[in-house]
Amino acid sequence: MNPERVLDSFLEMVAIESPSWHEAPMAAYCAEKLAALGFSVSFDASAAQTGSDTGNLIAHLPGTAGGRIVLAAHMDTVKPCAGIEAVVETRHICDDVTCRMAEVVCSAGDTILSADDKAGIAAIFEGIRSVLEADAPRPAITVLLTTCEEQSLLGASALAEDALAWPADLPLVAGEAASGADTDAAAESPVPCFVLDADGAPGTIILGAPYHWTLEARISGRAAHAGVEPEEGVSAIQIAAAAVAAMPLGRIDECTTANIGRIEGGVAVNIVPAAASLEGECRSLYEDRVLAQRDAMTAALEEAAGRLGGTVDVAWTLDYPAVVHGPGDAIVAHLEAAARAAGLEPRHANSGGGADANVLATKGADAITLGIGMTNFHSVDEYIEVADLQSMARYVEAIIAEYAR
Repeated sequence: MNPERVLDSFLEMVAIESPSWHEAPMAAYCAEKLAALGFSVSFDASAAQTGSDTGNLIAHLPGTAGGRIVLAAHMDTVKPCAGIEAVVETRHICDDVTCRMAEVVCSAGDTILSADDKAGIAAIFEGIRSVLEADAPRPAITVLLTTCEEQSLLGASALAEDALAWPADLPLVAGEAASGADTDAAAESPVPCFVLDADGAPGTIILGAPYHWTLEARISGRAAHAGVEPEEGVSAIQIAAAAVAAMPLGRIDECTTANIGRIEGGVAVNIVPAAASLEGECRSLYEDRVLAQRDAMTAALEEAAGRLGGTVDVAWTLDYPAVVHGPGDAIVAHLEAAARAAGLEPRHANSGGGADANVLATKGADAITLGIGMTNFHSVDEYIEVADLQSMARYVEAIIAEYAR
């Protein structure tokens, strides 16, 4: 692993503006870099579904030692991301145990940094480069870079069901002729897929990420003059307030959360509002708990509407399912071994947020998310330690070595 090169690569990437739906410049940059490394690069047809200006990038490189893995990250960022100015500085870093001085990359303060998820992409590229330069054994490698991840995983969700299948015209092992047997062998079991897109120091393995359901409710009441005849009205906003007050929200248990994030309604202060809408969500690692929470929120809406004389139309959408791994799973054991080989301490964690792994687990992948060290992401205070960026590149290199067989 080349410490200076991975930092330079990261700084190049953060200078490329790529908010959700506008990832094309970043996609072109990544396609050029992967092609230079010998990958066969293509883009899928997901743009028509996501509304992005590019499809998901899918690149394949035959192996030298058998086996196959997928390395994944996303190309889009949240805003503000126009004119990102990355600064490398030394600062005091404190955690629950110690304080220390560390070199970090941060935003100048007016934008995000976009370590989420360009640090993941930089680590993937550097890890692969290092393996190729060392002529080390490697499995067949697929690199997947998605669009619109920050928009409830739109890009990954738009992948075709067979998007991760190994191409029939490409050999699994370099120097051999491609054959249908290669494709059959690659499809024998879910392909290990490592999504570099979580907080937590390098070596962090996300064992669980939750189901995510989104709520949209439309409440109907009856309009009336608020000063002359309020008794003739039914306030849709009052119904919404009563429903939200009755809902279990926030931290429900150690793996379940719920939130109402948006309420709208009414047209003027002197009119009893005839309509209101609200949007919310619930999440849990476990299906029975997330469904129970969903039902409790629906019941609160229906009870309030019935009691106060209105009606409500409730619609729930499953944005993505949970992905849960056990500490003894084979993929976790391999990741622990790779972490130690890279000089990292393996650590297990659960996440309250989703990542592309939640969707890729339904598309032929044994998908798992890894912490990459990004801190305060989605804010102008975002930063990543240079040492963590370098550690993740070593970790990618070690994962590739672990799966070469």
